[in-house]
Amino acid sequence: MTKLAHLPQRGVLALRGADRITFLNGLVSNDVTKAAPGCDVWAALLTPQGKYLSDFFIFADADALLLDAPRADIPGLLTKLRRYRLRAQVELEDASSAYGVYAAWDGVPPEVAISAPDPRLEQAGWRLLSEAPLAANASAADYAAHRIALGLPDGAPDLEPEKTLLLEAGFDELHGIAWDKGCYMGQELTARTKYRGLVKRRLVPVELSVPGAAPGTPVMADGHEVGDIRSSAGNLALAMLRLDAVEKVLAAGDARLTSRIPAWMQLPHLTASSGTA
Repeated sequence: MTKLAHLPQRGVLALRGADRITFLNGLVSNDVTKAAPGCDVWAALLTPQGKYLSDFFIFADADALLLDAPRADIPGLLTKLRRYRLRAQVELEDASSAYGVYAAWDGVPPEVAISAPDPRLEQAGWRLLSEAPLAANASAADYAAHRIALGLPDGAPDLEPEKTLLLEAGFDELHGIAWDKGCYMGQELTARTKYRGLVKRRLVPVELSVPGAAPGTPVMADGHEVGDIRSSAGNLALAMLRLDAVEKVLAAGDARLTSRIPAWMQLPHLTASSGTA
């Protein structure tokens, strides 16, 4: 049976006006022109130095771009986007009160006007925006367990504003970067990180021997800190780990950690689904 969860921690930012597509396309990591009915785009806004600020799913309807974004990020996004608007014909609005954000997986989603497959990974399911409440049969915590098992980030605490690099969080493999679209904010550093192989850590799914590790809990290996826990759901968590520590014996607080590398994740010298006990 299809699982459907309302995601109250997500909101919607609307961009309207004749220049909305070219305006946003010049700022974010992915190709906004590919957003269309039934096809959304996952992208991030970066600092000029190429560090993460926020990520979102971009939906397109007849007269607007609708960004499914972390609700807590929307005030800051509005401020930053307005700063770059200059003379572009773009109107920006927090539309969170008009739309509920939902995720569906393990089946066919309900029919709503604004929906699309999650562009990161087929197994992730669907993203939906609905003006009317939908009958959810799963919780936001259920969705968190689903996406953590797949290794998919969901804003903070998985991604740290002004610190995380996109390639540390899988944006390359998960179709969050358009390498051929031209310039955007932070593009130069993002490209240099890829082509010079400068990534030294990755956001990795881990299984915990004891559930409930808090975000920020240090991950230790051989007596040294090699990363930290980000989001978690029961015995599953995402951890930002140094690449040279992924296959080591790991611990966080009272829990031992087992790395669970998903098939989509490309890590040097590691094979898909490898683990450390």
